[in-house]
Amino acid sequence: MIVVAGEALIDLVPRGAGALAALTPALGGGPFNTAVALGRLGSPTAFCSRVSRDAFGEALLERLLETGVDVAPVQRGDEPTTLAVATVGADGSAAYSFYVEGTADRLFGKPGALPAGTRAVSFGTCSLVLEPGASAYEALMREASARGVFTALDPNIRAALIADADAYRARFRSWLPSVSLLKLSAEDAEWLGGSPREWLAAGPAAVVVTRGGDGLTAYTRDGAEYAVPGERVEVVDTIGAGDTVNAALLHRLSERDALSAEGVAALGAEGWESLLRFAARAAAVTCSRAGAEPPYAHELEAWKTV
Repeated sequence: MIVVAGEALIDLVPRGAGALAALTPALGGGPFNTAVALGRLGSPTAFCSRVSRDAFGEALLERLLETGVDVAPVQRGDEPTTLAVATVGADGSAAYSFYVEGTADRLFGKPGALPAGTRAVSFGTCSLVLEPGASAYEALMREASARGVFTALDPNIRAALIADADAYRARFRSWLPSVSLLKLSAEDAEWLGGSPREWLAAGPAAVVVTRGGDGLTAYTRDGAEYAVPGERVEVVDTIGAGDTVNAALLHRLSERDALSAEGVAALGAEGWESLLRFAARAAAVTCSRAGAEPPYAHELEAWKTV
């Protein structure tokens, strides 16, 4: 079982140009997208979050159930669902503004225990910023790591939500001893400061940096560096691409029985190249269609680059 911990929200995606373009609601949130992607790839997955009882919340849970994700760890609340208004640039890149005051997901409380058979827990995005939930997720991360559970972190920076950038950067560094796999975009890496080698020295077994169409690079504790190019595809938008990378990495590590520091260390050049190419291909499929629509396993078997 891979557990994904974090927010589920509604993306309001523009269907046209300009500030007043019509907005279409789409199911989203980095952790939610990661859970859906894992379910579609075929990994046994559970979602650990707090979701509203409103109509949006019901739709979010329905999508998780449709993809085979276990929602037993989900807490419920009467507060509204968080909204994220997306702005899509000419290159398909997405920026967001958020409506988060008094919403259900930020009131998450640390669960008493993770689901039986949990081998990995994935964290990231808004859930590690917005209090009081952020402290509960942080406590869950530290507890899982202390028990030997593989932990993955994608900070997925949303700068508009971070009131004190320096305080967040310090908090990020404090998480690293409890992180097994750190995945982040090149833009996030620049915003956070530091380098993959510095972060590796603090704890993670590996750091994976994504560079959009330029591909992915993995850095490991033994000083090795592995890179693959991006897959060529007609980009509709990049919503959910990074979340798909998270899921693809965890899915393949699970398939290789490598959800441990020792397993990551044993991958070698061939293992890392296969892992990164799979993640690049999965992300490209997501970029080829509107919104966060990660691929199913069968689509990756049949999909060809263009």
